[in-house]
Amino acid sequence: MASRLIHSRLSLSRLHVMAGTKNGRFLSTESNKVDEPFKVEEAETLNVPPPPSEKLLVLGGNGFVGSHICREALNRGLDVASLSRSGGSSLHDSWAKNVTWHKGNLLSSESWKEALDGVTSVISCIGGFGSNSYMYKINGTANINAIRAAAEKGVKRFVYISAADFGLANYLLKGYYEGKRAAETELLTKFPYGGVILRPGFIHGTRTVGSIKLPLGVIGSPLEMVLQHAKPLNQIPLVGPLFTPPVNVTAVAKVAARAATDPVFPPGIVDVYGIQRFNQQMSR
Repeated sequence: MASRLIHSRLSLSRLHVMAGTKNGRFLSTESNKVDEPFKVEEAETLNVPPPPSEKLLVLGGNGFVGSHICREALNRGLDVASLSRSGGSSLHDSWAKNVTWHKGNLLSSESWKEALDGVTSVISCIGGFGSNSYMYKINGTANINAIRAAAEKGVKRFVYISAADFGLANYLLKGYYEGKRAAETELLTKFPYGGVILRPGFIHGTRTVGSIKLPLGVIGSPLEMVLQHAKPLNQIPLVGPLFTPPVNVTAVAKVAARAATDPVFPPGIVDVYGIQRFNQQMSR
């Protein structure tokens, strides 16, 4: 009799469990309601150092934005390397000694691919100005080559520092923007789940040119303070994009480094307002 009673209780427990789950959802036995899975609209993560196996390659790591990204990535505990046409950095800061500097040209197919060995994520800051054909080649073709090579190497995440639309300016810099958008399309195709595109406007901060330090923040910081609260002006036809707020280079670096290492950072395009929002989250 005791064994039958135990068997009956076990059977009832199984039926309760089976009734409680279906297709990953919880079915309440007290009602007909189906509880939907919890949805996260925007990922919040702790600033936990990444595992030591994480290796980041920064394309253009010796430039204004790239150097700030290298420093931020080192602060996050990453193994950091940089690839550029000039190779080593002209910066004399102590952190630069902890970066592995590679020399190579993204327009030359075989001169740089060894820099991708062991790399788990890439951030590209490659871009430039000149004739329309040159701008398309630097902003478009060079980045497309990098994206394809990274995908072939099995790189997990790829972050591309692109640029915000500036309305009429897009026509004046046709090759620049066409190249940027071509690279964006390639990235979203090759890295649908691990590709992030940052679209900042004017990036301000202290920029080093030779031995001269240019305090771009003197202009950029006040403009950012004003224009970040004037988002409706951005919707005005033709001239609206000119009201896109500037963003601090440190904010771009922090968001780029997080996007390259955080597996739950949402893929896709992040505009200047998104960059500001993510940066504020990380600063809390």
